Amino acid sequence: MSIYAPFYRQRQTAVLVCLFLVVSLFIIPAHAQTDDPSPPAEPVKLIFIHHSCGENLLSDDNGGLGLALAENNYFVSDTNYGWGPDGIGDRTDITDWPEWFTGPESGRYLDALYNESGQNSWYTRTFADPGGENQIIMFKSCFPNSNLEGSPDDPPRRGVGLTVGNAKAIYNELLDYFATRPDKLFIALTAPPVQDYTYAHNARAFNTWLVTEWLQGYEGSNVAVFDFYNVLTGEGNHHRVVDACTEHCRSGRIEYITDQGDNVAAYPSDDDHPSREGNLKATAEFVPLLNVYYHRWQNSAPPTAPEPVEVEATEPVSEPPPEPETETAVESTTIVGNVIDDFENDLQIWDGYGDEATTITCGRDEADSYSGSAGLHITYDVAPDGWAGCGREFDAPQDWSAEQGITVYVRAGQVGQPVTITGLQGQTTDEVFVFDYQTATTQEAVDGWQRIDVLWEQLIEPSWQGDGASFDPSQTLGLSFTFHGVANGRTSGELWVDDVSFLAAAPAAVDAPAVEPAPTEPTAVEEAEEESGNGRSGLCAGSTTMGLITIVATAWVTTNGKWRSRKRIE
Repeated sequence: MSIYAPFYRQRQTAVLVCLFLVVSLFIIPAHAQTDDPSPPAEPVKLIFIHHSCGENLLSDDNGGLGLALAENNYFVSDTNYGWGPDGIGDRTDITDWPEWFTGPESGRYLDALYNESGQNSWYTRTFADPGGENQIIMFKSCFPNSNLEGSPDDPPRRGVGLTVGNAKAIYNELLDYFATRPDKLFIALTAPPVQDYTYAHNARAFNTWLVTEWLQGYEGSNVAVFDFYNVLTGEGNHHRVVDACTEHCRSGRIEYITDQGDNVAAYPSDDDHPSREGNLKATAEFVPLLNVYYHRWQNSAPPTAPEPVEVEATEPVSEPPPEPETETAVESTTIVGNVIDDFENDLQIWDGYGDEATTITCGRDEADSYSGSAGLHITYDVAPDGWAGCGREFDAPQDWSAEQGITVYVRAGQVGQPVTITGLQGQTTDEVFVFDYQTATTQEAVDGWQRIDVLWEQLIEPSWQGDGASFDPSQTLGLSFTFHGVANGRTSGELWVDDVSFLAAAPAAVDAPAVEPAPTEPTAVEEAEEESGNGRSGLCAGSTTMGLITIVATAWVTTNGKWRSRKRIE
């Protein structure tokens, strides 16, 4: 990472103003006489929706959660990048949960989720699959979701992007679905903290709201929260089951202490991913608490699946004729708009670039394509801590704000190959900002072609440049596929790309609730995370990405996070 050291800006540490003068220690007294922290008597199937922080938490050599759950009679499966129909596993921001649980395609996603028995991370299972559907659904967003804008006391209000009010409103909407599935236990894990103080008070307020207010008035026992964020904000902060009363315990069995640390990460690694120490602490506190939640759920009304509703057809029902197949047909219902580049012409408008010790080739390839007669073939060999990219630039800003994002098809030689899609933004080519979406290839990319959809809000400003703002498509100066080296060796690979297209703007919903106007400044949205150095693939949003622009350039120069130039590799 030393190559990027000159481009990090020091941040002023915000003066902390305590917003919780009266209540910073919460003890949850409900169920004090009946709570049972012992493991289930019979095997229980559980699935965890996560990305890299969850992968580390599960790992035997990091947080050990997978093994600890197995030892408590839970058969654990998980989702990760690239999982599921339409690659829904790529999308785990707070703003993505409606797509999973209440959106128009949620039926397909949840059917796959409830029936998933595979592993997408490395952890130990100690017994065989007991069969049946997953009974417990755990879901968690990555640490960039702690960058919630707005104010700590904002009420639930549906809006745009990652704000306190929008996040509260989204979680309230999820309860409508959860109430229809008393046969499932839903466990919300809060997003881990970051080291930056900018939105720290908002993160504390939102996560405390989830634990202490979100479920007030909810009649079921099939929803619960584990404040992963709080546990990682200080050695003395806890969310756990206590076996005997302490000075804080009063009459309850669940101890929730929030005032013995700070509102930022107390257990960081070399970035905002929680360290092994923090993950081990979280595992020790979470597993007995999960057992309590499980027994509460089981001891309530017998959980049963909703009865199917039978509807008598008044007319014979016939299958609709199949849609005509085309070469560019996609599984997703997302509308694909105009093509940005399908590489059918032989104009060399995609250039390779990188640092002095890196090599990259980037050009049209008639031997391999997703559709048509040609695609883009990238071969790279990146030096330790180096970088390289293949990009297309524009002479003047393009206004792409009428579109929802972009979609691309990629093919690769291996599963888990990191891919960063970079958007370049600026009013002129002399002052350019970069915004990254980071993902990794799946088996689909090895067997054929993997589709990757990127919403504009998923293109996030890296930490070396700024504060995690999201991309402004009205000032688009280019696109790039970017690759990064690692500290202990060179990084090599091949990537084929085809049909870079727009995701057309989604049609307006009928009778949709009023939406606040989008803020004039881009909102801070995560994620496309996978970890750098802490897991087996990919990176979380916030890792370093070098940009593109200028045909012949000699050096990196930044002023207040503004990208100036780069070395082109022929």
